[in-house]
Amino acid sequence: MTDERKTFEIRVGVYATEDQARELIERIKLLLCPEPEHASPCPVPWGIGLLAEDDFPDDVSYPELEQQYLIERGLGRE
Repeated sequence: MTDERKTFEIRVGVYATEDQARELIERIKLLLCPEPEHASPCPVPWGIGLLAEDDFPDDVSYPELEQQYLIERGLGRE
């Protein structure tokens, strides 16, 4: 195993309102850094952002999320 650091991206698709997505970001931030007011940098540097569906790269889509939402609420095709 090498100790060489690289940048990685972890994507999480959610089917939510913008407010729900922003609340989720706040919760994820606390998972990544439970003490945001600490004096030193985080041991593993990280960043987080929000990208709306209209701005997704061409190779990214999550059609199953809307379908799952509708089915779980009895609104989708069975």
